Amino acid sequence: MQMIYGVNDRPKAGQLVLFAIQQLLAIITATIVVPVIVNGAAAAQGLDIRLDPAAALFGAGVGTLVYLLFTKRKSPVFLGSSFAFLSSLTTAVTCGYWGIIMGTVIAGLVYVAIALVIMFVGSAWVNKLLPPVIIGPTVALIGLSLAGNAVGDVMKASATGNPDNLIAILCGIVTFFVVVICSVKGTKTMRLVPFVIGIVAGYALASVFTGIGHAAKADYLKIVDYSALVNNFSDLSFTSFLDYPKFTFLHGWDLSGQEFLTVFIAYAPVAFVVLAEHIADHKNIGSIIEKDLITDPGLHRTLLGDGVGSLVGGFFGGCPNTTYGESVGCVAITRNASVITIMAAAILAIIVSFVSPVVAFINTIPSCVMGGVCLALYGFIAVSGLKMLQPVDLNENRNLFVVSAILIAGVGGLVLNFGKVHVTSVATALILGIVTNLILKPWKKEKPAAVQSTEAVAASTEENAEDNKETQEEEEEHDKAE
Repeated sequence: MQMIYGVNDRPKAGQLVLFAIQQLLAIITATIVVPVIVNGAAAAQGLDIRLDPAAALFGAGVGTLVYLLFTKRKSPVFLGSSFAFLSSLTTAVTCGYWGIIMGTVIAGLVYVAIALVIMFVGSAWVNKLLPPVIIGPTVALIGLSLAGNAVGDVMKASATGNPDNLIAILCGIVTFFVVVICSVKGTKTMRLVPFVIGIVAGYALASVFTGIGHAAKADYLKIVDYSALVNNFSDLSFTSFLDYPKFTFLHGWDLSGQEFLTVFIAYAPVAFVVLAEHIADHKNIGSIIEKDLITDPGLHRTLLGDGVGSLVGGFFGGCPNTTYGESVGCVAITRNASVITIMAAAILAIIVSFVSPVVAFINTIPSCVMGGVCLALYGFIAVSGLKMLQPVDLNENRNLFVVSAILIAGVGGLVLNFGKVHVTSVATALILGIVTNLILKPWKKEKPAAVQSTEAVAASTEENAEDNKETQEEEEEHDKAE
């Protein structure tokens, strides 16, 4: 795919700000929803634990800068709060804030340990263990596994929370079509910022319906929930404009040995599982920008960046970070792979986390509008994986079974639970695909077709030579007899 802006390109200042806003909008919902879910789980258990979404956003920004540093600014990916660690976080909240921080440290150190091993043994095994027949459907599955989230958001009205709202669906579909039309038929500038235009169009339409709903006292038409913005300006104090995030490390610092073991068991195995998704994401973005990130800057560097970025991000926001499919999809659709754009988005995330009106305004963007954007984002991730399957011969039963095992297990939601360790459907499907591929691997090493052809020609030539020799000997014997 030809990039409009390559990895090392530097857009103009005005464009850069716009591109950074778009990247931030692509990842912000998922980033801040993780602490919201954890807070809900903590409240359900009667625990006085609260992670600040603004702190999670700050941690994502700092973590991304760390990642870019370790990868030598060669990988255009944004890090955000990881959904894979949700079950780990809900376990850690029972051990207090220090348990949450310690869990993030454990996850980061597992990544660092794996990175150090790869640094010494190399990463050649990755391509052997994860050929296109495995990595292609796995990447596709990452997009497909998020499809339910996108469709669920499209059908939901934020103001009332009611699902199956036709007005919300209309706003989501309009947002989707604006993004698509800007990406395909728009000017060069429109093709670079289709998500910004789509969100503005969807938000405007939703606001019109919401205004009519309030005037007519029809709850069904109320799509936008402005309460976050209204509450932010309720006191008109300095804190309604600027406020520091509630960083996780500012809270309690105590953890017993037994609690540490609980946190370790909750986080360490999940970190190993997320490794598979880390490789899949980097294979995907590498195919999009046509660079092998597994070898340059190297898997050990991407893992170090992800691990240390998670550690730093979790120290501030409490949530381990991970490479974001939304960011990858944004790069693919806009064809803007500029690392400077990712860096600007990270800095913008840090700044925004201190500006409460901005965070409040982003919280008012309706679910249906973000769902419309995600229809395009997640779909593009799925298609990117399918494109990786192009060189794979699906007429061969071995390949067919490997791909089908990954897709059916993943889409069907096959998960593994070992006590408090939760292996996601994507990771489970990937493991099943690897095992299937190894079992179906030919017992005898097959020679390449070119070699087989050369050997066949040589054998045929040798056979013809022997036949000619026998014929010549028979003729000589016949001459002597005469």
